[in-house]
Amino acid sequence: MIVALRAAGDSREIAVDILVAAGAWPPRTKLRQLAERAVAATLERACPDLDSGSEVSILFTDDAEMRGLNRRYRGKDKATNVLSLPAAPPVVGRLGPPLGDIVLASETIREEATDQDLAFGDHLTHLIVHGFLHLLGHDHEEEAEALVMEGLETAILNDLGIADPYAA
Repeated sequence: MIVALRAAGDSREIAVDILVAAGAWPPRTKLRQLAERAVAATLERACPDLDSGSEVSILFTDDAEMRGLNRRYRGKDKATNVLSLPAAPPVVGRLGPPLGDIVLASETIREEATDQDLAFGDHLTHLIVHGFLHLLGHDHEEEAEALVMEGLETAILNDLGIADPYAA
């Protein structure tokens, strides 16, 4: 499903394509709602310079598929909670310039939420924000980059009424 969003005060749109491939996920309507809120809040706070008609795809899958993708794209033979895969050059006939894919793994995310005593929806929202920020060019490999990215994540989640995931 594709959802057009507008950042506050901005007429540009971004389409969010959602696919549930595998795993135990909430209903598609709930996932769409979480994704819309996360992407819209990220656009509003991060203020990226995007072309109108940009799009992002979010794949909800399980740990088995995530492990294969993580091995293929990052050389790590294990599941992870979220992967951000930047898009190839735009394809004729698409809604707009594709930004890339955010891939989420159900079992890992559920386990993390349980272990950290987090609401599943809050943790999932955080990971969508995190993955989307990667597609917008943010990273956390260097300490200075991590401070900027984590600060953005904290502010975006605060805007959504979600506690700081990096608080001690």
